Amino acid sequence: MSPSSFSRSEHLRAVWPWLPLWMLVALLAIFAHGPMPLYSTRTLAVAWDMFSHGHWLVPHINGQPYSEKAPLLFWLIQAGWFVFGVSDVWPRVLEVLFGGAQLVLVSLLARRLFPQRPWMAKAAPWMLLAFGYAFLFGLQIMYDVLLSACVLAALLCLTPKPRRAEPRWLLFGVCVGLGLLTKGPVMLLHIVFPWLLGPLWSEWAREHRARWYGGGVLALLLGGAMLLAWAVPAGFVGGDAYRERLFFTQTAGRVVDKLSEGRDLQNHAEPFWFYLLWLPVLLFPFSGWPRAWVAVAGLRRPLESGLRFALCWLLPSFVVFSLISGKQLYYPLPELAGMALLMGGAIAVLRERRPALANHYALGTWPLGAAGIAFALLLFVLPLLVAHAVVKGDWADTVAPYSRYFSVIFLLLGILLLMRGRGELRRLAVAGLVGVFALNALFTLTLWPRWDLRPSAELLSRAEQAGHPLAFMGNYAGEFHFAGRLTRPITELYGDQALAEYARAHPDALVVVRPGELTPADLRYALLAQPFRSSWVVVWTASSLADLRAGHTPPEPAQPTQLYPADDRHYRLPP
Repeated sequence: MSPSSFSRSEHLRAVWPWLPLWMLVALLAIFAHGPMPLYSTRTLAVAWDMFSHGHWLVPHINGQPYSEKAPLLFWLIQAGWFVFGVSDVWPRVLEVLFGGAQLVLVSLLARRLFPQRPWMAKAAPWMLLAFGYAFLFGLQIMYDVLLSACVLAALLCLTPKPRRAEPRWLLFGVCVGLGLLTKGPVMLLHIVFPWLLGPLWSEWAREHRARWYGGGVLALLLGGAMLLAWAVPAGFVGGDAYRERLFFTQTAGRVVDKLSEGRDLQNHAEPFWFYLLWLPVLLFPFSGWPRAWVAVAGLRRPLESGLRFALCWLLPSFVVFSLISGKQLYYPLPELAGMALLMGGAIAVLRERRPALANHYALGTWPLGAAGIAFALLLFVLPLLVAHAVVKGDWADTVAPYSRYFSVIFLLLGILLLMRGRGELRRLAVAGLVGVFALNALFTLTLWPRWDLRPSAELLSRAEQAGHPLAFMGNYAGEFHFAGRLTRPITELYGDQALAEYARAHPDALVVVRPGELTPADLRYALLAQPFRSSWVVVWTASSLADLRAGHTPPEPAQPTQLYPADDRHYRLPP
């Protein structure tokens, strides 16, 4: 075998079996149900608006410039549509490819940062694929999975190779630019601290500080130039309001709560302790593994460079993200790779320095195993609890018919986690991956109809093709545009007066409302009613809804109201 063939064979063996396993499970999970409102449907709506109207430079949603995100993900989606045709298949395959790229990149990072610990290159991807929240969020057609891949690629450029210690500054700048084109300036928060604190973990940075910081500044300028090469012409094409939001208020409004007041910006303001409170959810199942936390808590100086890198990345990033006003659970998604490096490296040190403690059963996965068995018992008795009205609610009624089948899965996973012996990390990773896949399957079989907006989207699509105007009471987030392949904007209406004026101007229009509960009038006069999350989507003719809101009796509809799903227990009204 030639040296090049041997190298390729070694690289293929290095990703076995974690990459094929993850790809298989992710593909099955992401195609189990349709794109999820509102995350995936909004992304697809922007890409569809751009594709159908030729807005290649400026992202659009509902006919208006969309300043919330940069365009790289939309461009990649549209590139696939040019080749394969328009569908939601290519965008979902893209997300799986981005997720697989993350696993490969974190394995390469571990190999670079822990050259004396070959185990780390195998352990890090197993840990990353097991994070339950990251897996479920990776099923969304969103920007953060691509951003995570850009972050890991950029950080990989900073790390030393066996024959070259100096970072690859040109590639670093390109990766930063791609991240900026994915989600804007937040990319810098994910990569700036490992670079700024480089002398704390990189021997080359300590010896060549001027070249380290000089090369880094030039690379960041290159990344910024890539962003500006799009943003400047896009700002002029999009208009004054779009330009202001793009260059200042959109990012600043997320950082400082007061800057978003009265500007209709997506701020998502939360208190500073928000991420600390949700850390067990973000880190599950490792938040329930005592060995990982004992290993991290037992770290003592001197720390090897890989651990110093992880701490230089995680600690300041966590503080800054906590201080920023706008918060979402998926914002620190790229840092989960850093947590895998930190926990894996800490466990490796624990095995070396305190082997007895590193293999003690008391620190094993038994708490998670016990929790899995308890959850299995809950699923098994759920039909009895529902039958005797101990547990009430639509979710319980819907889940109960399937719960006993899934209880077997979680029972087996619990037993797997109670086992002793070698391979504890791999057992935990497999159990975490299969467990979250099972939860997604249970959701698909039971609760997905409450998220599936295709009936409403198909009705609106037929109405648009027939020439009827469309409107939405309140803020419209693009829920129907891609599923219905709508090509004209949906008018947003606020208040009964706006509805009345719109109905006079467009009596044949259709109007979508989102009531918290159905009324007898909804079931009698509306065109369609379907559950959506914890509320409802109801489609009306504009004239009928305006008559009802004005206190008049609408004319009897030509056809009875379409109800989804067909199970009429969803439409029982209180006496």
